[in-house]
Amino acid sequence: MRASDIRLLTTLSRPSLSPDGGSVVVAATRADLDADAYVGQLWIGPTDASAAPRRFTRGFRDTAPQFSPDGTLVAFLRAEADAAPQLHVVDARGGEPVRVTDEKLGVTEFAWAPDGGHLALTSRVPEPGRYGTIPEVGGDAEPPRRITTQRYSANGVGYVVDRRSSVFLVATPDVSAEPAVKRVPERVGEKAGDRTALGVTPATRLTTDDADYSRPTFGPDGSHVLAVAARHDSRDTDLRTGVHEIALDGGEVRTIVGPEHDLAIADVVVAPDGTMHLLAQEVGTSGRDFVARNTALYRANADGSVDRRTDPESVDLGEVGSAITLESDGSVLVQNRVRGTVQLLRVRADDTIESVVDGAVEVTGAAAASGVTAVTMTDARGAGDLAVVRDGVLTRLTDFSAAVRDAGVSEPRELTVTGRDGYPVHGWLFTPAAEGPHPVLLVIHGGPFAAYSVGLFDEAQVYADAGYAVVLCNPRGSAGYGQAHGRVIRQRMGTVDLFDVLDFLDGALADPLLDSDRVGIMGGSYGGYLTAWTIAHDHRFAAAIVERGFLDPDGFVGTSDIGSFFGDEYVGTDPELMRAQSPQAVVDRVRTPALVLHSANDLRCPLPQAERYYAALKRGGAEAELVIFPGENHELSRSGRPRHRVQRFEVILEWWSRYLPVGGGGSAEDADAPDVGIRDLAF
Repeated sequence: MRASDIRLLTTLSRPSLSPDGGSVVVAATRADLDADAYVGQLWIGPTDASAAPRRFTRGFRDTAPQFSPDGTLVAFLRAEADAAPQLHVVDARGGEPVRVTDEKLGVTEFAWAPDGGHLALTSRVPEPGRYGTIPEVGGDAEPPRRITTQRYSANGVGYVVDRRSSVFLVATPDVSAEPAVKRVPERVGEKAGDRTALGVTPATRLTTDDADYSRPTFGPDGSHVLAVAARHDSRDTDLRTGVHEIALDGGEVRTIVGPEHDLAIADVVVAPDGTMHLLAQEVGTSGRDFVARNTALYRANADGSVDRRTDPESVDLGEVGSAITLESDGSVLVQNRVRGTVQLLRVRADDTIESVVDGAVEVTGAAAASGVTAVTMTDARGAGDLAVVRDGVLTRLTDFSAAVRDAGVSEPRELTVTGRDGYPVHGWLFTPAAEGPHPVLLVIHGGPFAAYSVGLFDEAQVYADAGYAVVLCNPRGSAGYGQAHGRVIRQRMGTVDLFDVLDFLDGALADPLLDSDRVGIMGGSYGGYLTAWTIAHDHRFAAAIVERGFLDPDGFVGTSDIGSFFGDEYVGTDPELMRAQSPQAVVDRVRTPALVLHSANDLRCPLPQAERYYAALKRGGAEAELVIFPGENHELSRSGRPRHRVQRFEVILEWWSRYLPVGGGGSAEDADAPDVGIRDLAF
């Protein structure tokens, strides 16, 4: 797989099933290099595999499909090339979709009412005079912002205090009605209709307070909407969120699950019998203790109490995109992150747990109806496919990854290496098809409470295709191996996690296909942190790439969108303790050539993290380059503009061709130099 082959990778949305379980719909999205954007449509098909799923819509980017409760309609989000996504509804048998909303900043999420007569949705509402609400006033001409909170921005969004996410209600359109037409003037001076979306009835705004609402869902009788938000007094200084009941007339907002439970809530659904299920992470009595806290399943009771139903030490429901899926018998389906896989579990009403989909796969979404379970999933040979489970048998319905397999896919070998202190470190090794020994790239994941998985990973594929052996592991601090595994680096970053990645590398280098004298190191976000920390303590590497890194804990506060709490919990607040974990504090030890790669609009690890680190490298005499991608944020490598993603790969491979050429010989300068300070780390 080459860099430009990212256009062959299709990712799938969470599926939706018709109430009878007979049909399934999903959104398939891919990177389009010609459009320099992500494009995709809805696909629909029978669940009995009697026919292959077919393309159902033909929009520029159609996503997030949901069958109506009676199965006659499908609602979804449609985005045009130059416009925000809006809610649309289409007849489930096919036909022209009807546009439902005309929100200035687009629609984020939506949910059907139980009777199908309305939909609830969330949309960011701009302050008057901002974000194009006055066409003649651009962003640079807007009035100044007065900031009084610590948390006022979000990576990928920008400022949020002046465009809160509100809940709206909109009636379901009649998809068979006569379409609206624009009236032509018939008298001098009469103006034509000027609505952007002809025939769209404005949605009713239900929330107007200073809070961001998400995960809207209706109560079982459709008389109110539930949503997740932080509305308590200390919301600016803690991570708690609650579930709130919103009146359909835009009146009272009543708290159902409050901050006293010390939960950060990720999802809420209500069963037809009124049982409320939550996915949530405990954040402790401080409300900020989030480090390596696994997400668990909870039940909210009528008396205001909340019961935890899964053990967060052994079950981790916190994978990005994880959600609750209801079954008709009162059971729920959840996605469990474990050892680089994401498995689908069923939690029955009596809290017993059984596996629905397991093995070397990553389940990315699920739906259930009438005894049928639909899943979207990835594995080592596919970026996204749709399957159904009936009577315990999994049947794949699609093969969207055939083209990328034809282009060439390297399958990894799973490894477990015993570290210096006896700890098992788990990961994978990719090797090129050509004869070795191959130059080696140690690639470190972000997070830190995240993990490499068994799913097809474009970065490993591109580097292996270019001739590099690729070493990936999940050191202590990663997710999927229990909370203790993740929490051990809390205020001890750069200790056992450093040892784990180096020990895993040494274990992998025992393979004769790998050239132990030609090794590079790279990583992004936390991986950028650990790369920068490693090259200050170990000088074996031919070169390094430090991408979007958490490099200066002291400068992180006040600049990052998570700067008010992330560093406090991970590296502490004591200046000496922070310095003892700071790559910026030991940058003078670096002798490894380093490429510092960053995005201009990164609000998670802001650009000054890279600029200060790069400047210190240059001042210290190290070989260094800085590459900045305009218009991109922290998600460049995953969801940046397609052309920028290809250009990023080109920058990376050009760097490695200089310092770690494929087919080259010899060893890195200073490869035999003694480690500096690696045994002096004390925490």
